Amino acid sequence: MSKTRLEAFSDAVIAIIITIMVLEMKVPEGSDWEALRPLVPVFLTYVMSYAYLGIYWNNHHHMLHAADRINGRVLWANLLLLFWLSLIPFVTGWMGENHVTPLPTAVYGFVLLMAAIAYTALQAVLLRECDANSKLREAVGRDFKGKISIALYVAAIALAFLAPWLSVAIYVLVALMWLVPDPRIEAKFRSAT
Repeated sequence: MSKTRLEAFSDAVIAIIITIMVLEMKVPEGSDWEALRPLVPVFLTYVMSYAYLGIYWNNHHHMLHAADRINGRVLWANLLLLFWLSLIPFVTGWMGENHVTPLPTAVYGFVLLMAAIAYTALQAVLLRECDANSKLREAVGRDFKGKISIALYVAAIALAFLAPWLSVAIYVLVALMWLVPDPRIEAKFRSAT
């Protein structure tokens, strides 16, 4: 399988996930501003999840662009990542509809944690397939941002049972850390041209 085909499949799945997520948002039962008030948590959770999906899509694109080869292990690691991302609409709706209560907030964090672990696994499989002087290997380095993200998710899951809004703040912090595509990979491609 070519990188192009893997990217196209992943792009399609992420587009479907975003579509499902927006279709889950319910139309308010009224025509005034007060009718929108109960939807604020749902909308804000949607915005955060949309940002996460955009971050994964963007960084996934950069990582595959830098990859040397695709094989069966890469395909399965990619499917694992897409599995966890496909659960984002469910946990987004659950957390938003329940106004950031402990269990839905913790489960939301668990899905984010598992997606981060799956992304790290995909990265590791791609690195195993890379040449010694690969741009991807050089760009990833020790992946401090990836490791700190996983640690923050674990902390946020535990905090969800004590202070759910603090967990949400951590989820937003992690998203902000990743909002810009990984500059290490972009820098390696700029220097190679």
